[in-house]
Amino acid sequence: MGRWIKPEVYPLMAAMTFVTSMCVFQLSRNLIRNPDVRLSKAKRNMGVLENGEEGEKYAEHGLRKFLRTRPPEIMPTINHFFSSPDNKHESK
Repeated sequence: MGRWIKPEVYPLMAAMTFVTSMCVFQLSRNLIRNPDVRLSKAKRNMGVLENGEEGEKYAEHGLRKFLRTRPPEIMPTINHFFSSPDNKHESK
């Protein structure tokens, strides 16, 4: 395989593998956990499902709960360094 795949292609393959795995994860999560997806015949025959708590559990997953407690900054240390008043650089 190393003979006909160039090393320059490895980062592209890694990115495509990551994106494909994220798509497969999201599709499988929706098929298994989403309360609006009905795979069984019994649930499909029901007109309206009364599953508000199940929908709330699906929408408020652990990652969303964790991120809600975090500040909305990508690099807080750098942001605080450049925004603090004692580190202001004067223009010359």
